[in-house]
Amino acid sequence: MQDGLLKSERSGKQIFFRSLLLPGIFLLLLWIIELAQEFSGSRIWSMGIIPRKLDGLTGIFTAPFLHAGIDHLLSNTLPLLIVGAGLIYFYPTLALRVTIMVWLFGGIWVWLSGRDSSHIGASGLLYGFVVFLFFSGLMRKDTRLIAISLLVTFLYGSLVWGILPVDQSVSWESHLFGALAGFICAVYYRKDGPQKPKAQWEIDEEYELLHPEIQDESDMISSSAESSNEQKPDSTPVQIRYIFKPDADEKQADKGF
Repeated sequence: MQDGLLKSERSGKQIFFRSLLLPGIFLLLLWIIELAQEFSGSRIWSMGIIPRKLDGLTGIFTAPFLHAGIDHLLSNTLPLLIVGAGLIYFYPTLALRVTIMVWLFGGIWVWLSGRDSSHIGASGLLYGFVVFLFFSGLMRKDTRLIAISLLVTFLYGSLVWGILPVDQSVSWESHLFGALAGFICAVYYRKDGPQKPKAQWEIDEEYELLHPEIQDESDMISSSAESSNEQKPDSTPVQIRYIFKPDADEKQADKGF
């Protein structure tokens, strides 16, 4: 028993550390690119998303790797690590698909309708992951996933202000469209990935719907049992009486012969 618990704890820790691996590698790459720009003294603004410019289309793929400075990257580092690891840990089969959809859809929408500027940063991914985790947990009605949604809200609830055009120096369009892509992913994949455990009666009902012949057989058996009970006569206790008749020899002996 104790060996089984120890093994499950080890496997849980291994899954957790594996969930940190990919976000950690991604952030390491971001820091390498940012430090290279800091030491070179130049910025690759042309690699950002430049709306409605053919040259700006490449930014859909490259913009999340670029930041405006160390402070900008620092503000994204810890949230991306936590939320990215949470996405992989709780939604291992959906994490890659959600990342691709948020990355591409958010970038395309910024290119189509963003301001005429170079939009850079991984904030769009961050907003997409946060919104996906929040709404996906609520839609699945799973207490574990709802707890994650509440935790995300507690940690990053203030991010909601980032989707509003308050600070013009920030690409609020990336935040808005990243969040919208995350919400669409939560709705689209609501029936995939982890689901709320079903009660036994729900499982039985689904099984009967998928196999109606079993229900028909059970009905036939129950009806035949009822008919046999109706046709069976009432059983009353049978009384058996024994009458003793003496033999002829015994009668003669009684008469003195």
